Amino acid sequence: MARQRKIIHVDMDAFFASVEQRDHPEYRGKPLIVGGQPDSRGVVAACSYEARQFGIHSAMPCARAYRLCPQAIFVRPRFEAYREVSGQIREIFWRYASEVEPLSLDEAYLDVSYTAEFNGSATLIAQAIKRAIQEETGLTASAGVSYNKFLAKIASDMDKPDGLYFIRPDQGKKFVETLPVGKFHGIGPATETRMKKLGIETGLDLRQKTLAELTERFGKSGQYYFNIARAIDERPVRSQRIRKSLGKETTFSRDILSVAELTAKLLDLADIVLESLNKHQLQARTVTVKVKYADFQQVTRAQTIEHNIDIENLRQLIPLLLKRTEAGHKPVRLVGLSLSGLELPAVEQAPQPQLDLALNQAF
Repeated sequence: MARQRKIIHVDMDAFFASVEQRDHPEYRGKPLIVGGQPDSRGVVAACSYEARQFGIHSAMPCARAYRLCPQAIFVRPRFEAYREVSGQIREIFWRYASEVEPLSLDEAYLDVSYTAEFNGSATLIAQAIKRAIQEETGLTASAGVSYNKFLAKIASDMDKPDGLYFIRPDQGKKFVETLPVGKFHGIGPATETRMKKLGIETGLDLRQKTLAELTERFGKSGQYYFNIARAIDERPVRSQRIRKSLGKETTFSRDILSVAELTAKLLDLADIVLESLNKHQLQARTVTVKVKYADFQQVTRAQTIEHNIDIENLRQLIPLLLKRTEAGHKPVRLVGLSLSGLELPAVEQAPQPQLDLALNQAF
């Protein structure tokens, strides 16, 4: 029996604005706009959920956003900060997914069809990813879970913010029937208007059209519209990089000053990372320790050795790397450990299923 595809679409909630509210407590709970200034010709790059209540949205001119909400806080984007957080989030994705396809800094498709954790439950994997993002970055994400990219993308937008929505294989076709065509990913406002002129309001209406009719009206896109009206989407999740590192982070419920306690936490992480390394049949030469202090300042310290790293090496290297930080002098809110310089096996084979999967077992 063919293995059921399991796709997760993760979309960060109000990403740029949420990073700003995380790093600047005075912005929390207030309408925040990331973009140009009110008196400029700039546009809104992102806005907080508090600002959205006033009808503000991305790409809106900042002058109009100001008229809608004069009390809003306007800040300029800090793309370097957003890229850094995006990198953290993608490393979390790689702990669970065999393929990761970023769409932007704040969203990505994940293929977890071969992930063994949580007995292969895509819903539980999505929950674990959301939890890790919250613990390690202080941000929330929404996730959609389904058997193809089209449905996973729609699902991630169904229960925002901090949502999790799944569409099982036996639900897909029925779900699409009642969906307004304007909600379909890949159907923009102009195409939506054209479809409505043809009497196409919902997925069921779209399904009534033949492939020939859709191709005649919409060219090459006609095949895509024909398929998604039937909840069919065979596009694979395509990774844009080979895995270069494996890592694990933890955010503490209280700030820690004790070096001994930090060392113990890092050794716990080392066991987890080494287990993952062995599971993927990889070897590593470089270890990196990350320390984020209570004031959110972050440093990394790395060491490369001539042979493959094992737990004995890590027991020696972790204390040495911690000494190169201000641990013990400044309270620490997060530590992380990653292994890089990975050597891939000559032939990579996807793990074989151990059990036949029923149609809906993926979820």
